[in-house]
Amino acid sequence: MKLLIEKGLMFGNLIVVDSPVWVERYNRALKHLTGKTTTLTDFHIDISGFSPEVADELGDDLYLNHDGVNRQFILLTTDQKTAPLLNAKFSTARGILRQFIEDNAAQLFALTARDAVAGELVNSVYRVDSPAKLFDIRTIRVEADTTAGTVATARKLRRLIDRFKADKDAWWDDVLIAEMIGLAKETGDVSRYPVDLDVAEFRQDNFWTSHFGGLYVFRGGDHPAVITSGDKSALGDLPVPFVFDFTDRARIAKFLTLNKLAEPIVEGRGIDVAAILHQKMDFVVAEVAAQLGEDLTGATRRDLRRLGRKYADQLPEEWQGLAALARWAEEDAPWPRITSDHPAYFYTLRASRHADADLVNMLLAEMCPLDIRQLFICHKEAFYAAYARWPEEKQAYVADFLDREYQVDKAGTRAALFGHDAPMADPEPPKPRREDIIERVGPWGAVRRT
Repeated sequence: MKLLIEKGLMFGNLIVVDSPVWVERYNRALKHLTGKTTTLTDFHIDISGFSPEVADELGDDLYLNHDGVNRQFILLTTDQKTAPLLNAKFSTARGILRQFIEDNAAQLFALTARDAVAGELVNSVYRVDSPAKLFDIRTIRVEADTTAGTVATARKLRRLIDRFKADKDAWWDDVLIAEMIGLAKETGDVSRYPVDLDVAEFRQDNFWTSHFGGLYVFRGGDHPAVITSGDKSALGDLPVPFVFDFTDRARIAKFLTLNKLAEPIVEGRGIDVAAILHQKMDFVVAEVAAQLGEDLTGATRRDLRRLGRKYADQLPEEWQGLAALARWAEEDAPWPRITSDHPAYFYTLRASRHADADLVNMLLAEMCPLDIRQLFICHKEAFYAAYARWPEEKQAYVADFLDREYQVDKAGTRAALFGHDAPMADPEPPKPRREDIIERVGPWGAVRRT
């Protein structure tokens, strides 16, 4: 993993904690949440305040996430909203934390100027000891306060102020006035500068969790299902009508179609479909070449085309299917019949426009492990696990490619691969043959008859 860290592809965008003031505040919050402290004088934290260095010191990767269920967090600065979430157990956690920080930006800025804010993503389940327990998690509530309890004190002061205003005899209540003055010394003028944090609640209908080998839970649509990257027989009875694993390719394809969760990448407007397909083909070539001991250090697209020709007889079906689709996209070749049982099928899809697009792209990335760019963008946990198993030749190529071609334009790459922001009107009339065929048969043609 050293190469990834050096290139900023792992532990990137973390917040540096290296001032005595921040370290002291962090320790105060850590003690408040866990009863532990760190002796480190500098370390890095993610969006939740989790530090890989502190975890190593404590010997506990879950020191802020007991049993991987109710994530605790420490905020030292609102800048943490741009940091990643390490050791994510639920796909929704980072989005919830980021929205909480953004929704309370002004209040958190004021509070973290003097203290750390500590909190928790709370639900009614404290331990997930069976897959069925995941379905008891319905709502995530964010609760937070400073270590000194400033928010709770401010709420108490506001209640006293309301009481003072409502009671006509309050002017003669020396005890009430003295208590208000004492609380105001801790909080400041809450009538002019409110100190409060929203107790936000978030529904968790569709999500990924790393528990039980990795599960994708879809229970918010018309056809609820669970998809596991492991063995579905090990999950037991679940309160959904359908449970699939990655061997159920046709059923997963049909599920995505029925719920309108995915679309062929060739339907993307304003993108160079052929270029995306060729890039996916290059990734497949890199996999084959690396397995055969080729040195891929600094390999360019021209190098990979050369290697593709060299090992043409060993390229897998994934490459063959993508190549056929590329010939159709740029050479007017016949439309390839790529059904759901074809190894290339899921490589031809991306999430359609809907609220759970990131979750679907995450699922597709794990089902298409040879597309290393999509795996890195959409499913960091699966990418890092796969990277550790790759030969050094492929590790070097992947790290160099992501550093050279992805990091320089992250937003542009994401928009091209997954975005739906292209203008609705085409600059020139579309080719009716292509769109008619997609509508009629497309990569989903066979699925509709499954």
